[in-house]
Amino acid sequence: MSLPKVIGTEVEYGITVRNSPDFNPVVGSSKLINSYAGERARIQWSYDEESPGRDARGFGYEDSLPADLDSGLVNVVLRNGARLYVDHAHPEYSTPECSDAREAALHDKAGEVLMGRAVAMTRATMPAHERMFIHKNNSDGKGNSYGAHENYLIARDIPFGAVVRHMTGFFVTRQIFTGSGKIGSENGRPDVDFQITQRGDFFEEEVGLETTLKRPIINTRDEPHADSAKYRRLHVIIGDATRAEPQTYLKLGSAALILDALEDGALSEPLLLAQPVGAVTAVSHDPTLQAVVELDDGRSITALEAQWQYLEWAKKYVDGGTDNPTYLEVVDLWEGILTDLEIDPRRTSDRLDWTAKLALFEGYINRDSLDWSDSKLALLDLQYHDVDPEKGLYDRLLAAGRMQRLFTADEVGLAIDNPPESTRAYFRGLCVAKYREALVAANWDSLVFDVGGDALKRVPMMEPLRGSKELVGGLIDQADTAGELLQLLGGE
Repeated sequence: MSLPKVIGTEVEYGITVRNSPDFNPVVGSSKLINSYAGERARIQWSYDEESPGRDARGFGYEDSLPADLDSGLVNVVLRNGARLYVDHAHPEYSTPECSDAREAALHDKAGEVLMGRAVAMTRATMPAHERMFIHKNNSDGKGNSYGAHENYLIARDIPFGAVVRHMTGFFVTRQIFTGSGKIGSENGRPDVDFQITQRGDFFEEEVGLETTLKRPIINTRDEPHADSAKYRRLHVIIGDATRAEPQTYLKLGSAALILDALEDGALSEPLLLAQPVGAVTAVSHDPTLQAVVELDDGRSITALEAQWQYLEWAKKYVDGGTDNPTYLEVVDLWEGILTDLEIDPRRTSDRLDWTAKLALFEGYINRDSLDWSDSKLALLDLQYHDVDPEKGLYDRLLAAGRMQRLFTADEVGLAIDNPPESTRAYFRGLCVAKYREALVAANWDSLVFDVGGDALKRVPMMEPLRGSKELVGGLIDQADTAGELLQLLGGE
């Protein structure tokens, strides 16, 4: 049986300040995070038990930190169990661990809204002539890309080679419903007016450990943040930051569903691409969805045809019996989007960012007789991702009823203030809310307390589905102090 899919996202946000010639993105990101007034604990992020240099292929440096790992100049853990920090000169929001794709999509949206609040608070402290902007996107248009990563907990006993074989084709072709759209091309790729994804131009290897250079389709970082004998964390770096809620849900839900089917042996022979890296660009550069990619057996296939095949496998798996209720929703959403993409991609402009932008840009081109290279379109491209609800074009489309929602504003607000109840994020978030003065360090699988003794006390959380409200809610209710909580947990 497949393991429950614990899911989370990590999104690096673009940051800039207008009318500030000396703008430093690290300083600006730090100011943003320090300005956020939400309840949180500013603590040291502990790397004591992490091994980001370990490679899933069986080699690497288990006890070292790779060059692309930033220590986090400013780090806070929020009362909803999420992490907000500075990483690679960007403000980054890592969601709490979620027990299904819908919950993960909700908390991804909560991070987006939280960033909008944070930038408003930051602007209030800045000189009147300066203005900070935060964008939920993946490219600055100057050759630099930053990540929107996904994490899925899978069984350790699934050979990593099987993950590579089955998931490479899926990740390459899913771009047709995970892209957030972009004017032009970057990173030496062929010129194009408009493409499906923001990240597609930046992938250069099929499999590898890096996340900022020579980016691979399948990332091999073997760092489960959990019991490594039982779990593997699939760290997915090929994907865009998405604002459309149904799109985020499908992005997370379809990947989790295919991974579950893989664990349960329910997938047929994989779709092996002859040139996966080249296929990433080919798919992204063709908004008509007519581009074909060659399979290893000599056949050719479009990304849309490939996704119909993955959907067929997923439906058979779900029809065979699953206790995950979100998968029925995911299959219906998946089928509806593929159907509309097949008829005309613009039919999905109420659910997908890239088609929403395509329809918007084509409207301006036709109305104002613009060329695709017009700077006005480049500005609109960036403005779509502005998290300021009064300025972001996505938010304007949403307010006009042109984008579908999955979550109410109240649901998003609750997710900003409260952790998921079914994972260890509940314990982390409640400890921040109730005992933050005693918290001195944390990582995903432990919390470190100072309760006044001779030594600090570390509470391990190696099982992501423990620490839930059902298991620890009563203990936290009973304990007025962190010391009392530790006694109830077992003293040491």
